Amino acid sequence: MRVLVTGASGFLGSHIAEQLTSAGHTVVALVRKSSKVDFLKGLKGVELAYGAVEDRDSIAAALKGVDALIHSAGAVKAKSPEEFHQINVGGTENMAHAALEAAPGLKRFVYVSSLAAAGPSEDGKPISPASRNPVTHYGRSKLAGEDFLDTVKDKLRVTSVRPPMIYGPRDPESFAFFQSVSRRFLPFVGSGDNTLSVIYATDAASACIQAITADVPSGSKYFIDDGLVYVWKDMLAEIERALQKKAFLRFSVPFSALKLAAFASETMGKATGKAVMLTRDKVNELTAPHWVCDSTDTRRDLGWTPRVQWAEGARLSVEWYRANGWL
Repeated sequence: MRVLVTGASGFLGSHIAEQLTSAGHTVVALVRKSSKVDFLKGLKGVELAYGAVEDRDSIAAALKGVDALIHSAGAVKAKSPEEFHQINVGGTENMAHAALEAAPGLKRFVYVSSLAAAGPSEDGKPISPASRNPVTHYGRSKLAGEDFLDTVKDKLRVTSVRPPMIYGPRDPESFAFFQSVSRRFLPFVGSGDNTLSVIYATDAASACIQAITADVPSGSKYFIDDGLVYVWKDMLAEIERALQKKAFLRFSVPFSALKLAAFASETMGKATGKAVMLTRDKVNELTAPHWVCDSTDTRRDLGWTPRVQWAEGARLSVEWYRANGWL
């Protein structure tokens, strides 16, 4: 197959590209000319197509001769709600319109959405696939992307994949937790008893690839996770074991202090003109007690099985971070 992958130079996208090329497929990587493509170097079967999700003409050019599309590009942080919408919703609309015009025979449009589109669980039970309760601008933008694709699902074969927190090699976001513990410093929000589902990067990538060929109804939406529900403070303890280091300083960050830190982070972002991860909006996500989902339907319908759970994934992540000079 010849597969267009957006976000291929980034964290999840590079794992998707690596698995596709390892299986003998060709990856057309939609990247900006300013993108760092270090994660794609050395992969045989990758073609760079310069463009952006905001540029429909560049998408149409990249789609020529393509059999399938995995749209993994998206903003996880933005300078405003409008920017989230422009990239995550507008970019998805552009991808779909270009696919309809330039690749009418496309086997599948795989959209990488998020558990954030459904929202957190109120009672600790896995969230229903029908849930529509995003609590952040990011979650609302991913849900809006899904909603738009529902309007074209009769013309374009669409499958949405909804990962929870993705972690593993190459991820700068989850790396912050490993770095903090490595420095013997372990802050957590509230009691640390919040629960969550997670997915290792290579397992998330394999689910996206399986979604290309799975014979499921257009518009299907699937959660992915590693099969377990974790308590956050226990996950931090696994990071300590993986690093073989104990954090000397452990403390709970009060919600009021977290909000103050988020305000300071936002202020710094505005001053520098850069998007920041910690915002008052993001606090709505961080303070939700349960982010849990169930991938039973996904395993059955996509013929997909996750292979890595948190303890092993934390160890593999540490090995990669150390080997690549991050730790």
